[in-house]
Amino acid sequence: MAQSKEIDEIKKKIEDMLGVKVRLKTNKGRKKISIRTGIVEHTYPSIFTVKIKDKYDKERTVSYAYTDILIRNVQIMPYEEEPKIQAC
Repeated sequence: MAQSKEIDEIKKKIEDMLGVKVRLKTNKGRKKISIRTGIVEHTYPSIFTVKIKDKYDKERTVSYAYTDILIRNVQIMPYEEEPKIQAC
């Protein structure tokens, strides 16, 4: 029952991010970590989708389960641009 409440909280947070640019950090196993940026497109009862651009500027849609966030295989946070350093 406690997990259901936590998943509902995660769903609410993702729903609040609809249309927002986010950074996704995904654990792919065997010490492989993928960091991508994209826009949260849709939320469904058990998954949410994010539109991302790959390194070749091709758009694709990936989906993640809310349980992936619960077990910390996926971390999602609002995207913040890094300040660019200007030479004097």
